[in-house]
Amino acid sequence: MTFPFFVISPWAWLSWLSGVSASSVSPAGTRDAEQFASLHAAAFGRGWSSEEFERLLIEHNVVADRAMSGPRLAGFVISRLAADQAEILSIAVAAHHRGRGLGRKLLDVHLRRLAIYGITSVFLEVDERNTPARRLYAGLRFREVGRRDSYYADAGNEGGTALVLRHDLT
Repeated sequence: MTFPFFVISPWAWLSWLSGVSASSVSPAGTRDAEQFASLHAAAFGRGWSSEEFERLLIEHNVVADRAMSGPRLAGFVISRLAADQAEILSIAVAAHHRGRGLGRKLLDVHLRRLAIYGITSVFLEVDERNTPARRLYAGLRFREVGRRDSYYADAGNEGGTALVLRHDLT
């Protein structure tokens, strides 16, 4: 008896592990505001409200993508465009999907979409203490272009430094 031989692509393997398929990354809209707010609060402690997300998602210069795992939101990224630049306002991945490549896939799709809109440079801020996020951004060739001391406040009112990162799409 012989068995058929087939090759599984790296993304298919990651999709199977994470429960999120490549086709489940799609543009987001106001219908996603409530799920964005829930995930944002879980990821950052003090999240934005669904009304804040809804106001952002109706702006003509805001681009957002979401990753779904079945009917549930697994992650999102949202950016604001200005001329040929974009600022990533937030990116979040549900805890049980972290460390499986979903953030990278989501950002990769989002960056390609921004390039289609004519964006040449993308900026974001990240807490210098957020090692997993910094590793993700470094892997996508974001580079540090600035620092904002005492930008992030934590429970002890100590401010964490924000690193300003840039990625050129050209």
